[in-house]
Amino acid sequence: MRKLAIILIGLLLVACGSSMPAPTDRLASAEAASRSAKELGANNEPKAALHLKLASDQIDQAKKLIADGDNKRADLVLQRANADAELAVMLAKEHNAKTEADKAQQNVKKIKEGK
Repeated sequence: MRKLAIILIGLLLVACGSSMPAPTDRLASAEAASRSAKELGANNEPKAALHLKLASDQIDQAKKLIADGDNKRADLVLQRANADAELAVMLAKEHNAKTEADKAQQNVKKIKEGK
């Protein structure tokens, strides 16, 4: 009986010791990507704004999961948040590039009309 108790305690310690640490690096990465998207004007482009909102919601969800000790699920949610935030960054960059290209085309048109 004593051996069984020792084995069970050992298994319990191994199980507790192997739990996943809080995904703080992934959280910081997702938050940084989200900030970058905001700085690039993701809120001004509907698709980018949608993905930025998704990322923000997922970051909030992950923080709650971390607080509850569900680090594995939090890590998965943060992977999705990071992907959505990065997509928002790319969509914002695309929107900004198209806006600049349109301005350049208008300037060229004005110059041609002026001659």
